[in-house]
Amino acid sequence: MKADRFATAFVPGLVLAFSFALREMRGGLGGFYILIACIALGVAAIAGVNSVAASIAQGIAGEGQSILGGDVALGTQQQAIPAGPVALLKAKGVTSQSTSLRGMARLPDGSDQTLVEIKAVDEAYPLYGELRGVDGRVRLGGAGPAMIWADPLLIERFGLVAGSKIMIGAASFSLMGAILVEPDRLSDGAVLGPRVLMNHAGLERSGLVRPGSLFSTKAVVRLNDPSPQALAALLAELKNKFPDDGMRVQSRSNAAPALSRNIERFSQFLTLVGLTALVVGGVGVGNSVRAFLDSKRGVIATLKSLGAPANFIFQVYIIQILMLAVIGIAGGLVPGAAMPWLAGQMLGGLLPVAAAHTIHWQALGLAALYGLLTAFVFAMWPLALAQETPAASLFRSMGFAPGKLPAPVYWAMGLTGLGALAGLAIHFSQERQVAMVFLAAMVLAFAALRVVAFCFEWLARHAPRFGSSGMRMAVANIHRPGSLTSSVVLSLGLGLALIVALAQIDGSLRNQITGSLPKQAPSFFFLDVQSSEIEAFRDKLGEVAAEGNVNAVPMMRGRITHLKGIAAADYKATEGSWVLRGDRGITYSAEIPANARIAAGAWWSKDHAGEPLVSFSQEEANELGLGVGDSLIVNVLGKSITARIANLRTVEWENMSINFVMVFSPNTFAGAPHSWLATLSLPGGASQNTVRDNAIMRQLTTGFPGITTVRVRDAIDTINKLIGQLATAIRAVSAVALAASLLVLSGALAAGNRARTHDSVVLKTLGASRGTIIGSFVAEYALLGLATALFALAAGTAAAWFVVTQIMEFTAVFDPLTAVLVIIGALIVTIGLGLAGTWRILGQKAGPVLREL
Repeated sequence: MKADRFATAFVPGLVLAFSFALREMRGGLGGFYILIACIALGVAAIAGVNSVAASIAQGIAGEGQSILGGDVALGTQQQAIPAGPVALLKAKGVTSQSTSLRGMARLPDGSDQTLVEIKAVDEAYPLYGELRGVDGRVRLGGAGPAMIWADPLLIERFGLVAGSKIMIGAASFSLMGAILVEPDRLSDGAVLGPRVLMNHAGLERSGLVRPGSLFSTKAVVRLNDPSPQALAALLAELKNKFPDDGMRVQSRSNAAPALSRNIERFSQFLTLVGLTALVVGGVGVGNSVRAFLDSKRGVIATLKSLGAPANFIFQVYIIQILMLAVIGIAGGLVPGAAMPWLAGQMLGGLLPVAAAHTIHWQALGLAALYGLLTAFVFAMWPLALAQETPAASLFRSMGFAPGKLPAPVYWAMGLTGLGALAGLAIHFSQERQVAMVFLAAMVLAFAALRVVAFCFEWLARHAPRFGSSGMRMAVANIHRPGSLTSSVVLSLGLGLALIVALAQIDGSLRNQITGSLPKQAPSFFFLDVQSSEIEAFRDKLGEVAAEGNVNAVPMMRGRITHLKGIAAADYKATEGSWVLRGDRGITYSAEIPANARIAAGAWWSKDHAGEPLVSFSQEEANELGLGVGDSLIVNVLGKSITARIANLRTVEWENMSINFVMVFSPNTFAGAPHSWLATLSLPGGASQNTVRDNAIMRQLTTGFPGITTVRVRDAIDTINKLIGQLATAIRAVSAVALAASLLVLSGALAAGNRARTHDSVVLKTLGASRGTIIGSFVAEYALLGLATALFALAAGTAAAWFVVTQIMEFTAVFDPLTAVLVIIGALIVTIGLGLAGTWRILGQKAGPVLREL
């Protein structure tokens, strides 16, 4: 019976409310363009970011065979892949093997040299995809041992043409052409130099692969039976038959795991930034709804006088708001759905964006839900106040429920909507803790903005009386009822604070890399220094760089396979898991490294001959839950070694000196072949001294062609370029938040135009000049912009400091230029937009306005 009564009373009322809502919308969308644009911007940002991420994931899955180079790939470090696993691959299909390492390429006359990434392949390469050059498809297997193909960057740097000679290692090679497409490039990880491709015979001629050299080998197979069942069976067979061979096993389903992780995390971060834009736009929704309802006061008062219940009025206008929100959502989903196509056009050569344009409905649906919830939550407060206000107050133009709060039911609906927004953001985030912190920071930011607005109004209310009438009016406008203070501070403050935070983080990162690091970082790193030539190499360094300081340590590559008796693949670690992914550089030492300090445990004796011991980096040990006395197994050169953690030590990674997560006791690797890693530190650090550096590199490369030289300045430039690319992407999405802020600010100023019209008419009637009125408005807007900019500067700088010092553990640096630009920008925006809306109302005729007073 209760359900029947509910249906009898509610459904007809809802139908009537829907009918009224449609009738009121016949007049067009005037006054709602800000609302629609705010919703569209935020939805477009979220839909676009998630669609691009989904498209890249689809591209990786669809092109997994080409990216990996096969259906299954085996990888090892510093050793050939064992014969058993290779035989198993050959029994399942066509195989191909490659060897990758870094080396030095130089011109025959020694006038120039550079670091290159060398890859030697066989006749079967590539098994999937195509290796393409300028003249079409390239087949390296049938080339001679003195032929190479190179990255266009190397060709351009050296000024080469087809047939030019290049020295690599101890051999001379002829350039055959440029590499335009290398299908499995992404699966090879980060590269520090241009690619050079050759066959295995050419690599043998170069003499670069020697005992202890740092190289990686890869064997891939194109299965005769490519079905998922056959793939799973092969992976299981490899795991069961060869569990301790130190191999990295990948399949086409996880062809580029590091790239997938980074894309997913980056897209989640950008989604949160897009959500910020949407929430900022939500303030615009509230302002638009408030302004619209203000224009409908007569209609609302008439409905109330005719007996319309409060919930009926609420239904009429919430239906209108949600219908308008749907229009904004549709406007945002269109560019969001097209974003993968644009990304494919711009990034197709860098990332595996799916070639076929697919609409990612889940990404679009999530963005639409965000937009709908945002519109509902931010429209709730002004709608609730409107329906609570008595008709008599509305007829007297007293505004909506001054000093009154909405009924509890509207509080409950608003909080439910906010909870749904937060729940969606957390649920769809891989790093849920980060999402929770982000949302908490957003709530605190809104609360802080409210406090700033209140404090600014209080200061204006208690400010001394100014002699200028224009300034007195400006200060009075800041604290009077219905002032713009809260709207302007809320609309502009969050967007500016986000821009400040990102700019300060970017500045601190760049300073960390290019400012403080070069003062203490080595000038050069030298890889693959053989034990037989380390002393001669030291002598050569002393000859070509007498003022430099040389440091050299033995180096091998090893992979952690077990920790505390648990397989690394099954080990649960919230942080520090990067140590367990792939091979790590390791060393041994009888003495404590000069740049380390023991934090727990004790160092072994110089003549230690007992069980293998290891010193572990304290920070990474804490993240992995390791302590003194715990055991781990490391696979080095195909041999599994069990070692006990003897001590934990502090490591200063940021100084770029020689540091390792693990340092073993010397007896651990007795007799094992290995190379040395050396650094050369020159006065001035990694400063830009091209003439000096080129002279050193030329002499070292000529005398020791098998040693790889890495100039730290080049590595820093590469990192700077990467940071710049990331910063550009982040700023692009952040610009959406700033654009939403400007839209909201425009809406807030437009919402106050009715009161401005009354003020200007009354002031002109009392004899005030146009200049006096404009001057008071300019002063008001300038004060509001300055207050907002100062808050954004303080909040953004504090957020940047927390991220840089507490999360990145770097040194935060304040950028004064950003501060000046933010203050100037805020003043220009608030004054410009304020005057743009105010100029029109100054021409209003006095009669119609005075008759409404």
